[in-house]
Amino acid sequence: MDSKRLKLFRFKDQSSEPSLSSGQNYDFEHGPYLRNFRTTVGRVLERLGEGFERGSKRIRSFKKLKSIPYVGDQPRKEAGPPPKTILDPQGQFLQTWNKVFVLSCVISVALDPLFFYIPMISEDNRDKNYEYKCLGADERLAKIACVLRSLFDAFYVIHIIFQFRTGFIAPSSQVFGRGETITDPVAIAKRYLSTYFLIDILSIVPLPQVVSLVTIHKHKSQAPLILKQRLKFVIFSQYVPRITRLYPLYMEVKRASGILTQTAWAGAAYNLFLYMLASHVVGAFWYLFAIEQAGTCWQKYCNNSTACEDKYLYCDDEEHKNFTSLYENCRYKKPDDIENLTDFNFGMFTDALKSGMVLNSTRFRVKLSYCFWWGFRNLSSAGQNLQTSTFIGEIVFAVGISTFGLVLFSLLIGNMQVSLRFLSVLFLT
Repeated sequence: MDSKRLKLFRFKDQSSEPSLSSGQNYDFEHGPYLRNFRTTVGRVLERLGEGFERGSKRIRSFKKLKSIPYVGDQPRKEAGPPPKTILDPQGQFLQTWNKVFVLSCVISVALDPLFFYIPMISEDNRDKNYEYKCLGADERLAKIACVLRSLFDAFYVIHIIFQFRTGFIAPSSQVFGRGETITDPVAIAKRYLSTYFLIDILSIVPLPQVVSLVTIHKHKSQAPLILKQRLKFVIFSQYVPRITRLYPLYMEVKRASGILTQTAWAGAAYNLFLYMLASHVVGAFWYLFAIEQAGTCWQKYCNNSTACEDKYLYCDDEEHKNFTSLYENCRYKKPDDIENLTDFNFGMFTDALKSGMVLNSTRFRVKLSYCFWWGFRNLSSAGQNLQTSTFIGEIVFAVGISTFGLVLFSLLIGNMQVSLRFLSVLFLT
């Protein structure tokens, strides 16, 4: 019976564990397989727990960020429409007002050169044997220019008031979406006072009005001389803040509402308008410098004569009619016709003096049209036909005309390229 005892053997499954040696026996209930499995599962569960814990911390930190009451350095705006006393920077009313204000600024810039036409040369040809000329001032034009300038300065005052009541988008909130509008009056005032407030104030200071009216009434006899000296500085100094303020405002209006679309006709009209405005300004400067050159010639010969006094140059003095040799020595000759070195060279201003544009007998609209045409012609040709004298101020003025003409031409070419590129993109799409 013992020899016939049944012997049992356990065979290894070759398909399930091919890497194990055939000579080993394993206990599946208490062997290494069970211990390795438990260790692996424990590590997986531990890593999952750490991941869930990190995720919960991130969620809690995100909730804390949403509860912060400030955005950047500016106070947070509550949900809902802005207060009635604060204007929405992207509202329809403010966009319409910005268009009106830009137009008023352009008209104001075009009105400033009118002050240059106040000085003039008066003549009295009642006596055919003598020619009387003197420096005078157009008081009627001075009053009209002051009224128009003050009228358009009122738009600046309204704009300054609106700036103190217009909200703005917080820079730190413009990363995503529309951004957050700040409606705090204190924050709005601080921002405006630190940006364009000083420029706006300098733009509306009534310097041309004060200089014109005060000079004419207080220094009536020498008003032309004082006016032509002061007006150049006053008008040119106010052009700097006016243009500095106008350009960013125009770009803002263009970006917000598309006041000028990217089309060929709009670009051409824009550049033509720049040429016309610049021609008007240059022509007014040319008129004022022509009168200044005439006064310089008279002053030169008056100083060389013992019988002449400075008061003879002005129309308020009746004794100037007794001194006629002053005008005989200052004949208006073109630079090519000057043969004697003692003759005064009026340079590029000969045309204004010889054509009578500076005389009081010439109507204002004729003066304005002729000076505008002179400026447009020379800006278009970059001053190639200008014949200047050796006077340094005249040479600087001629160089400025040439440079300004080239800049305007470059802007014209650049805007044409942008318009053509835009049209080609529309055609291809």
